[in-house]
Amino acid sequence: QSRTSRTERKVELPLALVLNPSAKSQRKVEQSQMQALRGTLARAALLGHHTPLHLAQARFNGAATVLRTFSSGGARPAVTMLSEDEEALRCVVERFSKEVLGPKVGKMDAQESLDKDVVDSLFEQGIMGIEAPIEYGGVGLNFTASCLAVEEIARVDPSVAVLVDIQNTLLITAMMRYGTQLQKDTYLTRLCTDTCASFCLSEPSSGSDAFALKTRAKRDEAGGEWIINGSKCWISNAKEAGLFLVFANAAPENGHKGITAFVVDKENPGITVGRKEEKLGIKASSTCEVIFEDCVVKDSAVLGKVGGGYKMAIDLLNEGRIGIGAQMVGLARGAFDAALAHAHERKQFGTAVADFQGMQFQYARAAGDIEAARVMVYNAARLKECGMPFVAEAAMAKLRASEVAQSVASQAIDWMGGVGFTRGLPAEKFYRDSKIGTIYEGTSNIQLLTIAKSIQAKFK
Repeated sequence: QSRTSRTERKVELPLALVLNPSAKSQRKVEQSQMQALRGTLARAALLGHHTPLHLAQARFNGAATVLRTFSSGGARPAVTMLSEDEEALRCVVERFSKEVLGPKVGKMDAQESLDKDVVDSLFEQGIMGIEAPIEYGGVGLNFTASCLAVEEIARVDPSVAVLVDIQNTLLITAMMRYGTQLQKDTYLTRLCTDTCASFCLSEPSSGSDAFALKTRAKRDEAGGEWIINGSKCWISNAKEAGLFLVFANAAPENGHKGITAFVVDKENPGITVGRKEEKLGIKASSTCEVIFEDCVVKDSAVLGKVGGGYKMAIDLLNEGRIGIGAQMVGLARGAFDAALAHAHERKQFGTAVADFQGMQFQYARAAGDIEAARVMVYNAARLKECGMPFVAEAAMAKLRASEVAQSVASQAIDWMGGVGFTRGLPAEKFYRDSKIGTIYEGTSNIQLLTIAKSIQAKFK
């Protein structure tokens, strides 16, 4: 909840209306619409998963700029202060995670598979298209809202959080930014309403050196088509995906400048989802090989420009790292909450474990670490939204959040003692899940290199 009371803030109209005195009547209409929107979203927060977000926000058709002013001399808000719409979304996702997702986490982890009903519910609630415009079935909110959803879901199950993160911060973003109108009409509604998608970049020979990829796309001039051959590995959500964003080199002689992005449907001949990896953590999330054997796609499958795939992937991953940071913050919070609840109930020597000073020092420090990581993630998200440079901040946020997640998840098991080591409680799962944070969407060393380059640029 916002720490600022309702009496200390006010909603301002978009600047264009403020500067145009003749728009008073229109202003009143939009004020009424904004009030209706906030009221609907507030009711959605109370009703939880029974009110789909995309239907709730459809009451106000169009993008609304909501600015806050504060009584303390116009002080800037903290990055952790949320707009009413962001808070409404956060509340809905929190309740959905606890009531719908929570009871199924253990079974999905044991079976190493996502429950179809959970995936369907994510679409029904609008959680898979948070930034997409309302006319495509999305919610029409901002990047921070997507991160909030990822964080809240990760508090309950990081496996599901990565599905939501990739869909929102990589695939929806890619289609909105680089898609033609035809591609948006063809794919964006599907992505928001019923179709999962995968981001196919990594290959057996190209991990951190992601652009040493060997997958090729050869142009068939006569047919106006492209023929894709190669294989991808470590592809998240591949089992559930109906669409794949595939990066292939269409001009190997040009090096990374030949890399091009293609949208490939699962039903397209020549694409095969291969073996599902058996992993240490986030087991319910599918991670598979994807194979392309004379996979023929039309010109309309090219996303963005031919040869523009390198920059596209870099830009998307820079943003996606913030989402992974949010996932790791959520994971740390989930592990912390589970352990602290136990520590306050568990008594030794006639005293609750949480009341021992040695314990208090440990969880106080952990709480500070979580908050620091959360602020870094939110700050990077806000910078991205404002169109400000954010690459270094995103790398810092992802690095710090992944380290905090591992540290807190490990300590949570210590705080819970023997039961923390068993599968009857969530601590051991959070611990296993935390390891991936320092690996995917850029290892910790890659984040450090990104940060170092940013620092060096200031002194050269």
